[in-house]
Amino acid sequence: MFEDKIKILLIEDEEFDVRRVKNTIEPFEGNVRIADIVSNGKDALEILGNSDTRFDIVIMDYQIAGGIMGEALIHKIKEIDQTIQIIVITKMTLNVTDYNFAQRLLAAGAFWYCTKYPGDIENYIYQPTDFILSIFNAYEKSKLERERDRSNQKIKNNIEEILRQKKIVGESAPIIRLRDEIGRLSQNDYNVLIRGASGTGKELVAYNIHYRSQRKFENFIIINCGSIPADLVESELFGYEKGSFTGADKRKMGLFEMAHNGTVFLDEVTELPLQSQVKLLRVIQSGEIEKIGRTEKLNVNVRVICATNKNIEEEVKAKRFREDLYYRLNVLPVFVSDLKDRKDDILLLADYFLTIMSIDMIKPKPVPDDSAKEELRRYDFPGNVRELKNVIQRLLFQDEMEISAFHVKAALGIFNLSEGMNSEIDFEKFYEKEPLTLRDMENIIREKYFRHIRKMTNSDAETARILGLAPSNYHRMAKDLGLK
Repeated sequence: MFEDKIKILLIEDEEFDVRRVKNTIEPFEGNVRIADIVSNGKDALEILGNSDTRFDIVIMDYQIAGGIMGEALIHKIKEIDQTIQIIVITKMTLNVTDYNFAQRLLAAGAFWYCTKYPGDIENYIYQPTDFILSIFNAYEKSKLERERDRSNQKIKNNIEEILRQKKIVGESAPIIRLRDEIGRLSQNDYNVLIRGASGTGKELVAYNIHYRSQRKFENFIIINCGSIPADLVESELFGYEKGSFTGADKRKMGLFEMAHNGTVFLDEVTELPLQSQVKLLRVIQSGEIEKIGRTEKLNVNVRVICATNKNIEEEVKAKRFREDLYYRLNVLPVFVSDLKDRKDDILLLADYFLTIMSIDMIKPKPVPDDSAKEELRRYDFPGNVRELKNVIQRLLFQDEMEISAFHVKAALGIFNLSEGMNSEIDFEKFYEKEPLTLRDMENIIREKYFRHIRKMTNSDAETARILGLAPSNYHRMAKDLGLK
């Protein structure tokens, strides 16, 4: 019936009743065995806490010697192992319908209880068939609870791994304050607006808030509002029903529906079209989604975290962002400082990226010399942490075991843009031994030009238009260059 015998710890201080329990179990000894017997609660707790044997079930007399007994003993056993199932046998009552007594036992954590008497008082526990069935049922519940615990532990380990990968590195005062804020924000369920320049790590902050919150076992859905075409925003966010329009050959779940009971992270929220802002406001206010093609509203329970690199108050004044939505989102504002304002973190971040990227690339970790460190500290990193990460990646591709200031300058792409196209650029300054590949040089020049155009415009959409790129391609390329 069972792969392993059900292991029982019997807590009983009367030999007469020990014999009766043994007699009742004896016909089923192929499946059940009493692994140990103790006469008091103290010894029972010691065995449960220290024994190599993992017991499935405890059968305990309600009134035993040794001070600790009854509900107090049940509580102590459950503190040691929540999955152990406890069956109580007692002579305190002959009335099996004593609901108050039963309620107290169950509230304490017992699985089942029975009276010792009457019945065949000389040989067996009262109603032996029910007693044996309760043992088998208790064992099945114990297995289910242990499997649940194993599953929960796997999920917990996965979450810990996510948090390890999404670690917020730094020891500067702004980062210490930020980590403290994340700790407080994760303890409540209010909407959060994360502000900061591109590349400062706003998405990282959102990850940490979600995976430290009560919603951590639920979905964390990331939506980049600037990368969704305006005519598809509503269907992406809220979904649609089959047949709701031409081409809707099947039902589509919206991202808010997928995030039910979890968290939605709206990155670049100011890029949402005004019509979509109205629908988002309705979801936040009522918790209801209006799906395309569905007459009934759909309830969702979602925490909303937003991020923007723009001055959102200016967007509100310019009527590009709804004021009522702004107040709904800006319940708990968080600011992520520029890397240039926390220069003490630059070398810590550089070392962190060198370590993890060297492992990923299966190569020895190079060591920056003092001149390289000074060059990194001196640079303002307009692309912030993401730019620093890309710089470290370029340094690793140079395959140098010792990184000098020259290598850092080459990776940063520091050269005089005022040198016209008619002037010859001193490309040799970019390398010491071997010239850079065409791809690396293209990336350096492309990054500078992307930045130059971005400073001239008011939005990513306008930048993409000037560069002659589709918004989705611009977003991808800018992210690859460390500008998003």
